[in-house]
Amino acid sequence: MLSFFKRKPKEYSKIENHIYGIITELLKVSATDINCDELGGKYYLSNEEQHFKVTILGNDSVIRLTNTRDSVAEKYDKVFVEDVLRAVKEEKHRRMELVYDSITNSIEKMAERLHNTLIESNEQEQSNEQNVLSGF
Repeated sequence: MLSFFKRKPKEYSKIENHIYGIITELLKVSATDINCDELGGKYYLSNEEQHFKVTILGNDSVIRLTNTRDSVAEKYDKVFVEDVLRAVKEEKHRRMELVYDSITNSIEKMAERLHNTLIESNEQEQSNEQNVLSGF
């Protein structure tokens, strides 16, 4: 019964397949920067090494692709643009998680180092006190 209400996957046109492929390939490369204006529904991909820029205007369903030879901006089906944006947002989120994990790991290592330093300092101080007391 639920399958009746389930949205049938949209079949993309040849152009949409290529656009989606270009964007997902760019997202696989860590050198591709992802910037956004979430309130404005604008997402920007930039890969300087491959001289590629992508602008996705989610509110207008427009995608602009630019490289050193070509530039094209077209309006696409809203469902297609939503699928593209989903892929971009997922990669952006994945990258943010990596940064968060790295920061958390660095803080954890720093806290461990400080804790161990404090333990060593306290042990040294206790040892010095015992030496002073036994020397009298």
